[in-house]
Amino acid sequence: MEANTTNPVGTARSWEPWFQLACGILCMAMIANLQYGWTLFVDPINQAHGWSRAAIQTAFTIFVLTETWLVPIEAWFVDRYGPRVVVTFGGVMIGLAWVINSYADSLTLLYAGAVFAGIGAGAVYGTCVGNALKWFPYRRGLAAGATAAGFGAGAALTVVPIANTIASHGYQTAFFWFGIGQGLVVFLLAQFLRPPVYKIAAPKKALSLPQSKIDYQPSQTITKPVFWVLYLMFVMVASGGLMAAAQIGPIAHDLGVADIPVNLLGLQAAALTLAISLDRIFDGFGRPIFGYVSDRIGRENTMFIAFGTAAAMLLLLVYHGSNPLVFVLATACFFGVFGEIYSLFPATCGDTFGSKFAATNAGMLYTAKGTAALLVPFASIIAASYGWYAVFAIAVGLNATAAFLAMFVLKPLRSRFIARTVVEADGLAPIAGRQSPAH
Repeated sequence: MEANTTNPVGTARSWEPWFQLACGILCMAMIANLQYGWTLFVDPINQAHGWSRAAIQTAFTIFVLTETWLVPIEAWFVDRYGPRVVVTFGGVMIGLAWVINSYADSLTLLYAGAVFAGIGAGAVYGTCVGNALKWFPYRRGLAAGATAAGFGAGAALTVVPIANTIASHGYQTAFFWFGIGQGLVVFLLAQFLRPPVYKIAAPKKALSLPQSKIDYQPSQTITKPVFWVLYLMFVMVASGGLMAAAQIGPIAHDLGVADIPVNLLGLQAAALTLAISLDRIFDGFGRPIFGYVSDRIGRENTMFIAFGTAAAMLLLLVYHGSNPLVFVLATACFFGVFGEIYSLFPATCGDTFGSKFAATNAGMLYTAKGTAALLVPFASIIAASYGWYAVFAIAVGLNATAAFLAMFVLKPLRSRFIARTVVEADGLAPIAGRQSPAH
């Protein structure tokens, strides 16, 4: 469903973009546990059925692959039928997914639940981020970051209730009731989502970020080298974060810190429980903060700061990961800067390739998360042979390399690309994907 470009500029009610953003954030919070709560279930499933951790984590990989690789297709439906239909479908799917998991007595059924969860989460994630980019074309970093924050921090609200439910009633009960609850909330919120029907007016104080003057169709976007540099960087950074998100429970147990009490500013809990809670909070707040910062100092500069900090935190884990306090603080800081990839990369994509096809273009870039997920099972294999410190060391290298690419490859490449779009948009070099007057 495309925006009605015949309407005058700026006649949309001032509260509408913020209301749409709030609905998207809440929907994202409801799908957060499909990824970030998964680590709580790994060991209980292992104990109940005797399946290996690697086999159980294959379900996580299947989830991420289906969540990410189907987003471009789901974005296609959003463009034609609107966000309401797609997110409603997503709500039904995520509810069914965890109900299936609650009854799964074989790996085949567990993997089927992962497919349902991935399809549903992708429908919600891709739609909400794409809708935010359209409603906030001049504050993409903040809008994408705030929306992604729901996915990053949403699990913080339910980590303790889920952990308590697993402990008192079993993981099957937790899967069943939280699945139904999360699916129902998404289903209801979906009824309020819609795309903008007016062109969004520029703010009085416009930002000076470089932005393309041309709306590139998806078929054009994938032919541009700058897209594949972004894709490679996304894979490099996402692989370490996904490994940590999926394996933090087993990592904490293997390092011997999981059940050690930690007192941090009056908060006292087992190191693993406290780490997971703080990780989600830091992850959630980091996404809009870094998005906001990138709106002001530039996307690549912000990437360099975030990726460099992530490498430093992982290096700290290499040398002091067996200290429970260091484990809690280092993982919290790592997730605080890791989550920004879900605000910076969509915002950078929108800046580079235009707004009209922002949902689909960002969805194609988001498949890099699925590519990165293929590396998650290898973390268990490497850890079994060389320990988790070897896994951390590899992740340090990937983050440091991505920081270098952001400043010394992506920044000049994207600058030249956008400069060409300005010339082409002025009619000096026509292009098929030229921006429409209003979108």
